[in-house]
Amino acid sequence: QVQLVESGGGLVQPGGSLRLSCAGSGSIFGINAMGWYRQAPGKERELVARITSGGIINYADFVKGRFTISGDNTKLTVHLQMNSLKPEDTGVYLCNLDGVRYSSTPVRAWGQGTQVIVSS
Repeated sequence: QVQLVESGGGLVQPGGSLRLSCAGSGSIFGINAMGWYRQAPGKERELVARITSGGIINYADFVKGRFTISGDNTKLTVHLQMNSLKPEDTGVYLCNLDGVRYSSTPVRAWGQGTQVIVSS
């Protein structure tokens, strides 16, 4: 069982910054990738940023140049530095893990989410 816990959300003014963190725990054989998704009210969940165990990083176009993902997959940690925040960045940000159990079966885990509100 893998558990992910996010922290760092909150209320921030447009143009401000927040840093999200995700800490994982549990028994897992290997990590393929960890990342962040977000879900705004009335919208589908969408990828924000993702980092693979090999260090390959993908960003959604709408955050390129503003957000930076970092972390250590071996320690089940991932962070998201969010700068130049816009009202449209408002939503629940969820940590995600894709990996493999010791039984060789795939595992996908989600955190509970942390709320980010960008508003003046």
